[in-house]
Amino acid sequence: MRRATAAVVPTVAEGMIVAVAVLIVALLAGLAWRHVNGRLRSGAGQPRLTAADLGQPLGSRATLLQFSSPVCAPCRAARRLLADIAAGNPGVTHIELDVSSRMELVRQFGIHRTPTVFVLGRHGEVAQRASGVPKREDLLSAVALAARDQRIGSDRDLPHT
Repeated sequence: MRRATAAVVPTVAEGMIVAVAVLIVALLAGLAWRHVNGRLRSGAGQPRLTAADLGQPLGSRATLLQFSSPVCAPCRAARRLLADIAAGNPGVTHIELDVSSRMELVRQFGIHRTPTVFVLGRHGEVAQRASGVPKREDLLSAVALAARDQRIGSDRDLPHT
C-alpha cells in the first residue's frame, strides 16, 4: 500500500511575504552601506607614514593619501576630488598609491576596498581615514584639522636624533 506524503506548496501570499522581507533586508543593507561609505573616521593608533614609505614627499601642512586600483571607478572620482583640494590648498599634497604594488601598506593599515583615503598630518600621522569617496566638505575640515592640530603634528611627538 502506498503512503501519501503531503507536499508543501507555498501559497501566493507566503511568496509575497518572502519577497517583501527580502526587499526590506536589501533596503536596510543598502542604507547601512550608504551611511558608512566615504565617511571619515579617526585614524588614531595608526603608525606614521614617511616620505620613504610613500615614495614621495609629504605635504608641509597635510597629505591626502589615496589607495586605488586600476579598475576602480570610484577611484577616478576620488582622484579628481583629492587633486582639486590639494591644488586649492597650499602645503597640501595628494599622493595616489596602487594597492597591487603596495601590499605591505595594504596589510599594515587593514585596507579592504578602494578607494581608501587617509588624511595625514604634516609628519605623516593618520588623522582620519575613509573607505569610499569622502565628501568635499568633510575632507576640507579634516585637512584643516590635520594642518593645525598641535597634538598630532607637534615636534614633541617625533623621536629626537
